[in-house]
Amino acid sequence: MNDMNPPDAEEAVAPQRPRRKGIYALPNAITLSALFASFYAIVMAMNGRYETACIAIFAAAILDSLDGRVARMTNTQSAFGEQMDSLADMVSFGAAPALIVYQWALKDMGKLGWIPAFVYIAGAALRLARFNVNIGVVDKRFFQGLPSPAAAALVMGLIWVVDDAGVKGASKVEWAAWAAFGVTLYAGLSMVTNAPFYSFKVFGGRRTVPFIVLVAIALGIALISLDPPRVLFALFCAYGLSGYVVYAYKRAKGKPVSVIAISTDEPDEEGLHR
Repeated sequence: MNDMNPPDAEEAVAPQRPRRKGIYALPNAITLSALFASFYAIVMAMNGRYETACIAIFAAAILDSLDGRVARMTNTQSAFGEQMDSLADMVSFGAAPALIVYQWALKDMGKLGWIPAFVYIAGAALRLARFNVNIGVVDKRFFQGLPSPAAAALVMGLIWVVDDAGVKGASKVEWAAWAAFGVTLYAGLSMVTNAPFYSFKVFGGRRTVPFIVLVAIALGIALISLDPPRVLFALFCAYGLSGYVVYAYKRAKGKPVSVIAISTDEPDEEGLHR
């Protein structure tokens, strides 16, 4: 009878089972959905359905903005998820837009058309790699260079606007082909600049926002619904220029323009170098 332990002793000795991590599938499923949207966009472009391809890339951008937030809300962040998200971003906002714009407008330029497409895809790869290694030392209020989803939206927005205007086969239309050349090259180079583009992360992290912000969001949605291709393209053009405006303003005022912080403890304006 002495070898029998009291119930309390058994409970104290018994090891606890590790928590199952099945919930980790949720953010990764969103990432895979974004990856599928970009794959679908490439397939649609191969079949000449460029409007559908553009919408699919915009859908991938929305899904990309959700997976990280869902992971943080459900406390399911993981190194695997971070790597998966980065690889999916390279396809969704690097390879897919470059291939689509090349098929849409640049292919008849010969080797000259390779230049903006390759600069774009190389810029996306370099931008994502730099983002991954600088993630702990960058001022959270700003992106270092144009973020890849915004660069993709800039390129795909041009395609959507021109296609919606009735221009089919843009590679045969000289002005459309050169417009694609310039916008694609601009987006690719902007991803690897040091210009500070506002990230909206600090604003998005607040639990409460002023009522006027909700009114502005409602008005923005109504405005976009009037003419989605042109309004979205105009918004991303404005954002694509905003980083250089901020850079020039800070230079003119003699303020620090780098978004890399000297101190990782307090990445604020005082902790940034020039």
